[in-house]
Amino acid sequence: MRRNRTTGATTVEFALGLIIFLMFLLGIVDFARMLFTWNAAQEATRAGARYAVVCDDTAQQALVLARMKALLPQISTVSVAWAPAGCTAATCQGVTVSITGLNYQWISPIASATAPLIPMPGFSTYLPREVMRKDPNSAAICS
Repeated sequence: MRRNRTTGATTVEFALGLIIFLMFLLGIVDFARMLFTWNAAQEATRAGARYAVVCDDTAQQALVLARMKALLPQISTVSVAWAPAGCTAATCQGVTVSITGLNYQWISPIASATAPLIPMPGFSTYLPREVMRKDPNSAAICS
């Protein structure tokens, strides 16, 4: 008689355990995606600054953005600031490339309902002028 009353208990316990396991698994996957996005944003600023410095594009902010979007398509705006301000290609000392306003979208259905977008911090990279038009590793970066 006792056996008949406990036949579904194992199935219920498995279902509850599976829900908890899947929540942890989705959390780990979401966190890994966030770290990947964070790293890609930092690499995109490095690549954008390198392109701006090597290719000497003091007025070509759209080209820098296009290079950065190749690494991280979520980037919508980029700030390119030459130092000192208002310099020409001959007088610039360096460039700072920055990304702000980048948001991360969770894929977890539970987290998406409560916090759909998580703002990420700003990312910025500065490179000095001394490497302009002198890239020993690649002659094709500006093409």
